[in-house]
Amino acid sequence: METNTRNKKQRAEERLKALKAFYTHLTIYLLVNTFITLVKMYHHMNNGATIFEAIWNFETFVVWFFWGIGLAGHAVKVFSFNPFFSKDWEKRQIEKYMNEELTEAEKYKKLGDDRS
Repeated sequence: METNTRNKKQRAEERLKALKAFYTHLTIYLLVNTFITLVKMYHHMNNGATIFEAIWNFETFVVWFFWGIGLAGHAVKVFSFNPFFSKDWEKRQIEKYMNEELTEAEKYKKLGDDRS
């Protein structure tokens, strides 16, 4: 019982550590990308662009976009969100493979009985 409690505590601590790492990643993402966006906008406006043109320039959002893909992947991992391989899907696959093994075992058992 005590080992089970320790394991639960350890898993909870690992989950908390992963959650803190995600929020750190999110904070850095927001701060760095805001800085990059402001610098790019300043640069574009100094080259004659209007504020509207500076904001909607592809270069302004490219880092947000690609880094955002990585951040989304991090979030999926931390929050265990996986619409494609849910717990229900895993359970069905496990049952399927267990049934296949049982069928195979019965097939070989029948072969052994027939030879006797």
